[in-house]
Amino acid sequence: MVTHVPAEAPGDERGALLSFVEAQRGAIRRSVLGLTEEQAASRPSASELSLSGLLKHVAETELGWLRLAQQRPNEKERSEETWAYSFRLVDGESIPMMLAFWDDVAKETEEFIRSVPSLNDTFPLPEAPWYPKDASVSMRWLMLHLVEEIGRHAGHADIIRESLDGKGAFDLVEEQGYPSQS
Repeated sequence: MVTHVPAEAPGDERGALLSFVEAQRGAIRRSVLGLTEEQAASRPSASELSLSGLLKHVAETELGWLRLAQQRPNEKERSEETWAYSFRLVDGESIPMMLAFWDDVAKETEEFIRSVPSLNDTFPLPEAPWYPKDASVSMRWLMLHLVEEIGRHAGHADIIRESLDGKGAFDLVEEQGYPSQS
């Protein structure tokens, strides 16, 4: 991680988890800084991933996990037929639209996490071959999973961005005006 995540107030576990999720979001957001829509949609590496596609994917993924935790229907649920659309911008979507959408999701995630009675509260995992049958996870697990999921894709974004124009994560942090610290 190329930015410093401020220490939480003593005992503020929710704040600490939210700060680490936000730090990972920042890495994805920075990956599209100064790029055109075409550059962000390009696939300069062996992967089929693009920066704008990653941006959309992580925003929709966070929403999906939030809706699971809230036990509400996901308005952006993907089917097998539409799964590929979660990795590219379609139908007039743009980077500013995706950033705004993700900002709304992030705000809702924070409000939800701050409102749950306990990080020990649980919700059921969806049925999938990779999850244990009838398993539940805690809100704490959700936040750690978001750090893992977004962080993994932030690493992909680093490679794609550097392949595009040679700018690494430290360069983008400096461009945005943060001190380059580990």
